[in-house]
Amino acid sequence: MAGQQGSSIYLCAPVNALVQGLYEQNISMSEIRKHGDFGLGTFNDLDGEMILLDGVVYQVTGEGEVRVISEDVLTPFACVTFYEALSRDELDGEKDYPAFNEWLLRLLPSPNIFYAIRFEGLFRTIRTRSVPKQDNYRPLVEVAKEQPEFSFEDVEGTLAGFFTPSFMASLNVPGLHLHFLSADRQCGGHLLECRPIRGQVGIQFIHALELGLPMTLDYLGGEFDRDVRKDLDQAEK
Repeated sequence: MAGQQGSSIYLCAPVNALVQGLYEQNISMSEIRKHGDFGLGTFNDLDGEMILLDGVVYQVTGEGEVRVISEDVLTPFACVTFYEALSRDELDGEKDYPAFNEWLLRLLPSPNIFYAIRFEGLFRTIRTRSVPKQDNYRPLVEVAKEQPEFSFEDVEGTLAGFFTPSFMASLNVPGLHLHFLSADRQCGGHLLECRPIRGQVGIQFIHALELGLPMTLDYLGGEFDRDVRKDLDQAEK
């Protein structure tokens, strides 16, 4: 429990800036990795999906390719922590996506703190998306309407992400937000749907938040007037 006493989550920028269409914040991967070895996010110009596992940063491109990212690559949004599971549970029977979500949520004692979630297992089917490179100022919900989707069958891999309390919607994606990376590191993306057969989940309880506020002119002069919860509900599904 000693490690959990220092458990915190780091956001390099509030998600409302991303929702508004600010896709360049110039925060390097080297800075992100000072704050965590596990997490998710995206890259400048909304160029694909980020997964940070065991200290390695992966990019799933808009074409579905997986790349290992160098420390000088920049991000407008990342959510990370130093991962240390407090509880572990086994999934030993196939579940459809709604049942899997319900199972995960039952493992969280309270909806009012953060959790880091890492599920490793075998999936009957899994559906993901990634976002191709975009220009600034186009709202995220509009970009998501054109997102490339990818489907896989009988694949092993890792779901990595977080649960965020609903009252934090302007800072981070509320509820469950998971990205997928296959065990062979050949495919992945933002999770849209899955049907796991078996696997193990590790959950970290997180009670502290560190938030970075960008110092770019776009951010400092921004008017964050969009309905963040509504936009994210559409963009993340």
